Amino acid sequence: MKLSLIIPIYNEEKNINRLHHSITQIMVNNHYDYELILVNDGSADRSIHMIEALSKKDEHVKYVSFSRNFGKESAMLAGLRSAAGDAAIILDADLQHPPELIPQFVDAYYEGYDQVVARRDRDGENIIRKIPSQLFYKLINRTVDVELVDGEGDFRLISRVVIDAILSLDEYNRFSKGIFDWVGYSKKTIPFKNVKREEGQSSFSFFSLLDYAIDGILSYNNKPLRVCFYFGAITLTICLLYILTTLIKIIYQGIDEPGYFTIISSILFLGGVQLFSLGVIGEYIGRIYYESKKRPHFIVEKTNVEKLKND
Repeated sequence: MKLSLIIPIYNEEKNINRLHHSITQIMVNNHYDYELILVNDGSADRSIHMIEALSKKDEHVKYVSFSRNFGKESAMLAGLRSAAGDAAIILDADLQHPPELIPQFVDAYYEGYDQVVARRDRDGENIIRKIPSQLFYKLINRTVDVELVDGEGDFRLISRVVIDAILSLDEYNRFSKGIFDWVGYSKKTIPFKNVKREEGQSSFSFFSLLDYAIDGILSYNNKPLRVCFYFGAITLTICLLYILTTLIKIIYQGIDEPGYFTIISSILFLGGVQLFSLGVIGEYIGRIYYESKKRPHFIVEKTNVEKLKND
């Protein structure tokens, strides 16, 4: 069995050597056949220079460097396309995904599982990120056609059959958490304690996480459009009832002086519904626009992976 370890890199110069040392110790101690695929996602620091230096010292290190920042989804896709192993393990470069779990992943793989997923608890997590994350999972599981579990992320082992299934999906707007669940296959979950980042800063801001949540909600179903339909239908029904009630009142009581509050409230309410619906429709149209362009998910500037070509 050969393992492909896939690690997206974005401005992680402070963590690369520590990460390499930690992974190398584990792989050597367990006598694993492996390759370490580092995907430089347009880092602005010295990450690529450090990666190239490691690749010259360690034959296990493979790298892919993008021409600019294309995002973590593209970096994971590039890693999967580069992987030559019987299974791949995806983990972050900040060591918040403990490499010490790799032997447990491998053991579960030999038990016959095609996906082995690490699920972290949220002990010690910043409340500013903890509460929105919990709300995100509650919301997304009510709106999408796949089931996402709070604490389960990209840190997982996937077998070759799962890798090939994922690579067969060529959509431009990718949401890996949903893709992992959508392709299916047997799955085992391994819990682990939340680990705080020691070096560097996370590239995910609140607004980045918000955009990510919107992508997740819109990527796997048309329920938001259905919500707009029902919301519009309910609003139309209420308006028709109001018009009918007003007409009956005029017939029996005559015309009253027009109410300022009623007019303003109606205009603002209907305008808000229209703008909300147009926003949802616009998001879907935007995704159709990007899909129709058929642009590559990433552009490779340099790599030592022979089989990898531009998307």
